[in-house]
Amino acid sequence: MTTGETNGRLPVVLVVDDDKNTRDGLERAMRRRYEVRQAESAPRAMDELARGDVDVMLTDMRMPGMDGLELLRRAQARYSDVVCVLLTAYGSVETAVEAMKHGAYDFLTKPVNLDHLEVLLDRALRSRAMEARVQELEGRLDDKYGMERIIGQSAEMRQVFDLVRQAAPTQATVLIQGASGTGKELVAQAIHRLSGRSRGAFVAVHCAALSPTLLESELFGHERGAFTGATARRKGRFEQADGGTLFLDEISEIDASLQVKLLRALETRTFERVGGEETVTVDIRLLATTNRDLEAWVREGRFREDLYFRLNVVDIHLPPLAQRAADIPLLCEAFIREFAGKHGRSVTGLTADAAEMLGAYAWPGNVRELRNTIEKMVVLTHGDRLTARDVPANIRDALRVSAASPRSAGAAGGSLADLERERILLALARNRQNRSKTAVELGISRRTLIRKLNAYRADGLLADGPNAPSQ
Repeated sequence: MTTGETNGRLPVVLVVDDDKNTRDGLERAMRRRYEVRQAESAPRAMDELARGDVDVMLTDMRMPGMDGLELLRRAQARYSDVVCVLLTAYGSVETAVEAMKHGAYDFLTKPVNLDHLEVLLDRALRSRAMEARVQELEGRLDDKYGMERIIGQSAEMRQVFDLVRQAAPTQATVLIQGASGTGKELVAQAIHRLSGRSRGAFVAVHCAALSPTLLESELFGHERGAFTGATARRKGRFEQADGGTLFLDEISEIDASLQVKLLRALETRTFERVGGEETVTVDIRLLATTNRDLEAWVREGRFREDLYFRLNVVDIHLPPLAQRAADIPLLCEAFIREFAGKHGRSVTGLTADAAEMLGAYAWPGNVRELRNTIEKMVVLTHGDRLTARDVPANIRDALRVSAASPRSAGAAGGSLADLERERILLALARNRQNRSKTAVELGISRRTLIRKLNAYRADGLLADGPNAPSQ
């Protein structure tokens, strides 16, 4: 696309001036490269802008009624992508500064130098195109590095996405709770990337991996000579995260004595390095995760109540994979694509029997276990689609045990139909026999679920009674 074209059309320049000779003269000078429109007043110019296709507005400064500066203010408030250039016979530095403050791209004095005008319009349109391109790329980056890695369309995950979008732009501390492998760190990274601190550092500390003494030094840093081996001052993670986000993974594992120091640091955003007396002030946002029931730990005296309330400003619970089984096909598709590319394999998907087996498995290790399983299957398969034969032996064994449980006694050898029935009945139990919620979790229609339940009853595999599935 050339500078003189916008999406395959000539750029539209709106000339606003109460003097008809000026308008006509500028139109004659520009019409070879631009579509030129005229407006004799600011209200008429607003009508033209409302058409939505004006690229550049050239407006006189002094006009009867609404002047050029007021027109500029209103145009920028409603049509911020329009490039505005002011024209006046009364040019001054003060007027130019005032125009720039209100969003003018540039400022020209009358009589207009047409060569200067041509260069100015060319530069303005290039700048406008560049801004649009930057916005497009930023949007793609937000999609890619915001929540793209958190995959799911179940009701449970939609609720998580809503909470992330609401919490991210704020400065609120967020506590992310969920079992191991549910993706808590991915959620924390998404909150950081979608926040105003995204250009700052995202500093992670895995609290369970360090002893209390090492963790204190890791968080707050230390002075030279604070302990054996401390040969120089070292900044801690709080200082490293200044201006960005501090992520404390598995915060429940922090020692009781360190909880006191952490609480003070979070309340005041100040601390002293280990072995030091200087008070350090930082600007951080805190995100924390735990796989524990932190509220229960507070009741048991294993975690400070005041620290818990300080952490629990926004609370995000990540459901285990078993509670969002509808997301398993999406996750499998994403992981197959990821690992086929990584390992140079031509795998394109799952066969129906493999998909059914993976959907029936309980996934105690959650999304992490599923991801590792798909990688193993992609690496070891001999075909271009993953089959039931590629499903790891530990999963096949677990499904056979499940199929042989009392609930499915009489099953003929744990067939796929038996596994499907087991999966449906388990989902019904989790949802207290509610058909609608169960259908959403399983990713099937309510009508399909009812048809299957009726078939189980006809075969004597599902009893009627007070615990029968509800609407």
